[in-house]
Amino acid sequence: MNRDVRYLKLLSIFHFVVAGLLALIACFPIIHFVLGLVMIVSPASMGGANPPPQALGWFFVLIAGAIILLGWTGALCLMFAGWFLRRGQHYTFCFVMACIICLFHPFGTVLGVFTIIVLLRPSVKRLFETGQLPSEPEDEDEPRSYDDHFTERSYNIRSKR
Repeated sequence: MNRDVRYLKLLSIFHFVVAGLLALIACFPIIHFVLGLVMIVSPASMGGANPPPQALGWFFVLIAGAIILLGWTGALCLMFAGWFLRRGQHYTFCFVMACIICLFHPFGTVLGVFTIIVLLRPSVKRLFETGQLPSEPEDEDEPRSYDDHFTERSYNIRSKR
């Protein structure tokens, strides 16, 4: 069960990373948004004697604004999914976001597939149903030090035989 908790926490970290990438990529149409605003506000600065029509500026503003809004909304939903995965809440939302993020190639596809695989495990479903994820993994799941490894084995070079 603690392995499931570690998987969920790791997936939540990757959800935050991919959400940041999605938010950054959604900022690229800002150039088109500003260009459309310039076409609307000051069309003479764009073409001299033959400026572009104002409708073209509105087209740039609306399309770029919709892409930016859609990207930022998707990034925010993905951050919420990461938060919910870490807390073991809202199973359906996390599953739907894992399916949707598969469309964001290549990182989203990998993250979405791994998230779906982990969420379909019966033990993870039980964790979400109870809603009680332990805050920290138990001591037995922590990696042991190098010295602990050698003192517990029969090939202990420090002890006298």
